[in-house]
Amino acid sequence: MYNQSKLSELIRFARIDAGATVIDVYPGDGDWTRLFSDIVGPEGRVTSFVPAEVAHFKNDPVGLMQTLAQEPGRENVEAVSADLVAMPEITQPADVLWLHLFYHDLHTALMQARGATAADFNRAVYERLKPGGFYVIVDHAAAAGTGTGDAQSLHRIDPATVREEVEAAGFALDAESTLLANKDDQHLIKVFDPSIKGKIDRFAYRFVKP
Repeated sequence: MYNQSKLSELIRFARIDAGATVIDVYPGDGDWTRLFSDIVGPEGRVTSFVPAEVAHFKNDPVGLMQTLAQEPGRENVEAVSADLVAMPEITQPADVLWLHLFYHDLHTALMQARGATAADFNRAVYERLKPGGFYVIVDHAAAAGTGTGDAQSLHRIDPATVREEVEAAGFALDAESTLLANKDDQHLIKVFDPSIKGKIDRFAYRFVKP
């Protein structure tokens, strides 16, 4: 997670407010789901969506989110799992869909093992969001012009490619943030390398469904 200042700015950027309905895709350890649960309050709803493509992981991501949903005060959280492209079938219409450090994975063999593509998933997001809803993507930046070439090897993606793919699904770019940018990152190192921990160049886009 980020420091409190960056967290607050990201929440403002994502337009997540009390009463909102939010889908947190591939929630990991659940930190974002908990944060969103606190923000949306009893009148809101947070769906913690675990793609079936990762449900077999040893840390039991589905079980983790089901346990989280049973924590005191988490009555507004629901944990669900399905194939990526089946997400609209098991979630409610949402105000915001949050995708943190995951979009690049849509271009990896693991996420495509069941046949899903980034285009398929973006169309699924478009279907699930309410008119005027926001699709918020934060990810590791690859060098300009590399497209999806570093998604598998470095877990990075060219921001311009993300924008092109998401807009192709019918979304419009509403805002972008440089809050997590780092111009000193040369985009040559895998994001898990300890030498770049805390210094990865990241981008943030907020798209809107017209």
